[in-house]
Amino acid sequence: MDWKVLLSTFGLLSVAELGDKTQLAVISMVCKHDKPWTVFIGATVALALVTLLGVVGGQVVCRLVPATFLRRVSAAAFMLMGVLMWFEVL
Repeated sequence: MDWKVLLSTFGLLSVAELGDKTQLAVISMVCKHDKPWTVFIGATVALALVTLLGVVGGQVVCRLVPATFLRRVSAAAFMLMGVLMWFEVL
């Protein structure tokens, strides 16, 4: 196991998920149903399945498209979204 990749993925996703719509949805579900463990298990399974889709999809895409191209397109897309958000288009 590559611990560096594991820890960097953990750190990146931990920061990315703080305060996002998933966390707000989980808070809402706990408030509505008052069953924190049931909500935790449901959210954990859902996030694991969505992550699995990302990993499998990522493997397929990486076999078809060069990694350098993917990084550049991703960077351009994030910059475009940032500019659109800056000017309140999004």
